[in-house]
Amino acid sequence: MLASVESASLLGVEGHAVRVEAHTSNGLPGYTIVGLPDTACRESRDRVRSALLSSGGPWPNRRTTVNLAPSGLRKVGAGLDLAMAVALAAAEEHVPVESVEGLAFLGELGLDGSLRPLLGMVPLAAACGGRPVVPAAVLAEARLVREDALGASSLGEVLAALRGDQPWPVVPEPSLQADRVVPPDLSDVLGQAVARAALEVAAAGGHHILMSGPPGAGKTMLAERLPGIMPLLGDDDAMEVTKIHSAAGRLGRGAGLVRLPPFRAPHHTASMTAMVGGGSTMLRPGEVSLASGGVLFLDELGEFPAAHLDALRQPLESGRIAVSRAAISVDLPARVLLVAATNPCPCGQLGFGRCSCSEPQLARYRRRLSGPLMDRFDIRLGVGPPDPNTAFSSRRAECSAAVSERVLAARIRASERGVTANRSLRGEALRRAAPLDPAAESLLRDHLQRGLLTMRGADRCRSLALTLADLRGQDAPLDRELIGAALMLRGGETACAVPA
Repeated sequence: MLASVESASLLGVEGHAVRVEAHTSNGLPGYTIVGLPDTACRESRDRVRSALLSSGGPWPNRRTTVNLAPSGLRKVGAGLDLAMAVALAAAEEHVPVESVEGLAFLGELGLDGSLRPLLGMVPLAAACGGRPVVPAAVLAEARLVREDALGASSLGEVLAALRGDQPWPVVPEPSLQADRVVPPDLSDVLGQAVARAALEVAAAGGHHILMSGPPGAGKTMLAERLPGIMPLLGDDDAMEVTKIHSAAGRLGRGAGLVRLPPFRAPHHTASMTAMVGGGSTMLRPGEVSLASGGVLFLDELGEFPAAHLDALRQPLESGRIAVSRAAISVDLPARVLLVAATNPCPCGQLGFGRCSCSEPQLARYRRRLSGPLMDRFDIRLGVGPPDPNTAFSSRRAECSAAVSERVLAARIRASERGVTANRSLRGEALRRAAPLDPAAESLLRDHLQRGLLTMRGADRCRSLALTLADLRGQDAPLDRELIGAALMLRGGETACAVPA
């Protein structure tokens, strides 16, 4: 007998439809799985056998072949267990073959027949053509993309429903919760007017920002408040971010779509795989992908290995990161707003106090950050100690809600140009959106001729000036004042003590 059911397998953060075919025939008893299964998938034989027998189902004492199609797609993990068990039950006529039509089965089996949750249920359910049948514990995740998804707690419940012995179980769903993490408010930052303004520009235009200053100046405090002034994610972006967090196992029960821009702050000791994603068996998203749609904060930038930082250069421009292994490769989202913080020198006091570092120490410290990486930062800001008088002032600074209104207005203007943020404008689209008046063009050309800017840097200054104009409600063309302000934010008098 032959039976086939639908399922899906996870690669990176995307689900891929899989058809599980089971064939039983006369011959020496044996069980073979074909179709590029990994080790966990091949080990399903014993899990499926014990689960079927524990649930009152049959185990064919004949020659059995299970094919996972398409055969060229690598199948990873134990997520195909339920589909294999249902296909075998249908092949042995324990359930009607027609009862599995229009359904897709996702879940790992315990030896007692229980259904266990899977990582990546959101992208897996989205990849299914049929109505997904999933473990009850992750039914809420599946219903984020498939409202018709069914849930069950055990293989026995699934088989009984397919035979018509009982209806599909009614699984009580947890109430979907909004984002429970409330980002800290910008009003907590005392003083630092220039840094606050730069943070607003970064949020409005999606511009990467590097802050340099002595320890305790408030660099980390500023970075942590950036998600609170960024707009909430739209439907498409929220779905993409939710898929990423689902694939990484970071969605809480009843979490709902991720609307708040993520904030990730990996430690400088994180491995390359933890940063960019990958793994020896399952290719999972790294910190760069987990921050997609939000903020990636690299504190103590100079302490990160040079290879880790250079691996970010291409994703910062393209918004995607390709992770390749010998047998498989995946393309992961990496649309991040990069915020980095560093000390200006090993002792942290260069330019802000009495520096005790020698010239060789300063030279070694500057070499930690490559020029091409530095060129990706649109804003390079010196953050000094705040005025002591502000620490005891009873006057509160402007709150995140007020700043976010201006940021949202600037993002709306950017959306009218066909992009989510001005930093995404390239080439002719940027030239059309940000024409220069003669004085502004002369200033930008002068910096190019003197070697103070690369061509990419000139484009970034142009988009930065466009963001400043959007925040002011000013229309094109861009004038010399806007270009001058953009040049100052990129390097001028507020430049960090790192290579430009």
